[in-house]
Amino acid sequence: MFRGFYTAASGMIAQQRRTEMLSNNMSNAHTPGYKADQSSVRAFPEMLLQRIDQVPIPVRRKLNLPFEPHIGALNTGVYVQETIPNFAQGDLRETGFKTDVALLDVNVPVNEDTGQSGMTFYKIQGQDGIQRYTRNGNFTLDASGFLTTASGHYVLDPAGNRIVLNSEEIAIDESGRITEEGRPAGQIGVAFAENPHLLIKEGDGLFRLEDGELPDVSSRNDVQFRIQQGFVEGSNVDTARTMTDMMSAYRTFEANQKLLTAYDRSMEKAANEIGRV
Repeated sequence: MFRGFYTAASGMIAQQRRTEMLSNNMSNAHTPGYKADQSSVRAFPEMLLQRIDQVPIPVRRKLNLPFEPHIGALNTGVYVQETIPNFAQGDLRETGFKTDVALLDVNVPVNEDTGQSGMTFYKIQGQDGIQRYTRNGNFTLDASGFLTTASGHYVLDPAGNRIVLNSEEIAIDESGRITEEGRPAGQIGVAFAENPHLLIKEGDGLFRLEDGELPDVSSRNDVQFRIQQGFVEGSNVDTARTMTDMMSAYRTFEANQKLLTAYDRSMEKAANEIGRV
């Protein structure tokens, strides 16, 4: 009986975490460059149940031998094993702003270990000075003329330096080179992740590598990308699918809740009625 409490409770906790993840995806459906999270729900390791019994032996002394027949396997609950981003390319959205840029992966190699394609990212400087990466090309100029993200993080060039501009009247070509009034003014740094799932997701659409930094895309001859000025990459959240998954998670949570209530009533009867007899 008590095992049923834990099984139902684990299901409720798992669905609650799924609902929180899906709600966060839905709230970022219009965030440029946002990569939707996806989760996997796994069952706890199964327990193999056996019954301790004795088998009589037809002899004069009536010997009994211990016997443990198998009853079967039993699951004791579920849990959210991990939450990983979906790195599928989002749709392009035209903004008309000259500091907005969208990053498109034209040709990237496929990772032999995972079977998934690599991905390119903009190089960003975090608040701690460590390099971060993002697909959100909604850039702007701060008061000092530095090219930054909407949240105030500095955009870096291929060498890892900040980009300084005099005005927003700039032109950016497909390789990320910036020109002001026909003169070179810098270049947007682009890094390549052979396995994007090694990146750790942070807030403000930023990712980081646990150890080291991603290599610059210029070091890979097999990677082709294109930067589109005046556009941003939209979120890859499928709103219809997300709403369906949220309803499914809610119904599953509700079913576990009713099961928990039934167990509670059974325990109440066992303590107050059966125990009285």
